Amino acid sequence: RGSARTPGEQRRLRRHRFSINGHFYNHKTSVFTPAYGSVTNVRINSTMTTPQVLKLLLNKFKIENSAEEFALYMVHTSGEKQRLRGSDFPLLARVLQGPCEQVSKVFLMEKDQVEEVTYDVAQYIKFEMPILKSFIQKLEEEEDREVKKLKHKYSILRLMIEQRLEEISEGPTAM
Repeated sequence: RGSARTPGEQRRLRRHRFSINGHFYNHKTSVFTPAYGSVTNVRINSTMTTPQVLKLLLNKFKIENSAEEFALYMVHTSGEKQRLRGSDFPLLARVLQGPCEQVSKVFLMEKDQVEEVTYDVAQYIKFEMPILKSFIQKLEEEEDREVKKLKHKYSILRLMIEQRLEEISEGPTAM
């Protein structure tokens, strides 16, 4: 005769997520979810578009959600995240990044939870806070110099306009 489990043990067992090859099983949805950053290999060719590769990956991970909820992203070591469009060819996009897999990787991510990061922003992500603060200080100093130059330029123009107005107003009254 088996031992009866307490209600607390039963709740713990229901919530328990076990892993098979790094994929977690959700009892509520009966779906395996890959762990973040987990790696998988799928066989694709250079003519496959992003939606085709997306469906292949979702089938590989046994994800039953709609493919419309996900997107493929090219993530660079700099932190740049670039979403692959539906007309892109993921294999070609990856090959163009070079042979080193550390330079960039293709990730399957939910559309709503990812913000694209451009290269202009990504190049500053890796800097420490004191360096970023010094950048801001330099930019503020440059901004102050530009404001002073503009104020000086417009004060000279104002003087010129006022002088010309005086010349015009004096001219007709003198005749």
